[in-house]
Order: sequence, then C-alpha cells, then structure tokens
Amino acid sequence: MEHQVSQTLQAFTQRYVELWRRETDHPPASAALYGIPSPCITDNGDECVFWLPQLPVAASRLDGVERALDISVHPDAHAFFSCQYAGDMEAEFGDIRCSLLQVWSEEDFIRMQENLIGHLLTQKRLKLSPTLFLASTDSEMTLISLCNISGEVLLEEFGTSQRQVLAPSLTDFLYKLQPIIM
Repeated sequence: MEHQVSQTLQAFTQRYVELWRRETDHPPASAALYGIPSPCITDNGDECVFWLPQLPVAASRLDGVERALDISVHPDAHAFFSCQYAGDMEAEFGDIRCSLLQVWSEEDFIRMQENLIGHLLTQKRLKLSPTLFLASTDSEMTLISLCNISGEVLLEEFGTSQRQVLAPSLTDFLYKLQPIIM
C-alpha cells in the first residue's frame, strides 16, 4: 500500500508541475518558500522560488512521531511524508480547495514531525481518535487528515469530533485530487 501512495503522490505532483509549465512556462513557484533552503529549488525569481520535486537524500519515516507518542503511524502517512521533497501544492477535491502539505527539506521533515506530534497530543488530550494532517483548507480550523486507525481521508474541524470521510484511502484521495494554480 505504501508503494501505491508514493506512486499516486508522485503522479499528482507531476500533474501539478505540468499544469504550472503549461499555464506559466515555468515550474511551480512559491513566495512563501522564498529564502528557505531546499534541494527542490531550481531558480529564484522576484521574491519567489521556483521548484521541482526531489527524492529525499536519506530514507525517512515518521519514527520520531512514533517514538514520541509510543504509537504506530499508519503506513500511508510514512509514504506520504517521506517519498519526496516538494513545495506545498494547491488542489481541489470536489468543491474543497486545499493546499497539500509537503516536506521541503530534511530540516522541514523534522519540523513536520514536531507539528504532527503537537497535533496528535492535542487530539489525545481531547480524547479524539488520532489523525495526521495532509492538507490545509481556506478555513484555519478545517484540515484534511488521514485517520491513523482506518486509513480513511477525512475533512475535520480541528479540536472537535466533527469529521467527514472524503475517501476510503489516501491513494483514492490523491488519485481524485485535481491540481490548480491560485
């Protein structure tokens, strides 16, 4: 299953890069990532960075999250966060606009694990079942997450039990996700 997640994420990323090239004649650009080192950077523009996805230098897993919380992280989450370095990618899932969260560099992978630990600790304190965030939405309190138990992709209101199943698996979610340029 992990292999399918990696392949589907890389296929989505390729569609995203192709959309940028078709619409702008250059690879994806990000103002938010300007000045932050990454192996993804291909060029710098006026207060933006152009990037292309890269394979991580070393094999990475969310072991830090597992050790910190003494849990097993769903295999799909390991695959999602460790198969590539890339910038966050804008997308639509049906009528939901989102920003697919990606790891930008090895240092960012550490930060991402720290944020996942904080997210899971908040859920544990509130006695909510564990999820791992995958994408942000227009609302600061609404996230797209992976259920760590079932592997379903959920639309959830942070800090509440309000959850809606979007897809039965991460592979299915990524397959149906459409890249956009905002």
